[in-house]
Amino acid sequence: MEQIRQLLKDNQVEEAIRRLDSFLQEHPDSDEAFYLRGNAYRKLGNFQQALNNYLSAIDLNPESPAKQAHDMLMDILDFYDKQLYNP
Repeated sequence: MEQIRQLLKDNQVEEAIRRLDSFLQEHPDSDEAFYLRGNAYRKLGNFQQALNNYLSAIDLNPESPAKQAHDMLMDILDFYDKQLYNP
């Protein structure tokens, strides 16, 4: 996990996601991996995938930091004026 964290810090997001995908195939109960993958997708701007991964982490561990990340991302998305998207 430390290598994956470093990849995220180094902005090698796609590689981090590839490694997390592989890790989760063998460890589907790792809330930390789902949380990190959520962070990676958030960095890419793929907010739906980020939210999905945060929710998976929360399902596995309600005390996961994914709860706070999920809530913050929802606050950001709720802040946007939806009318701006419909000219």
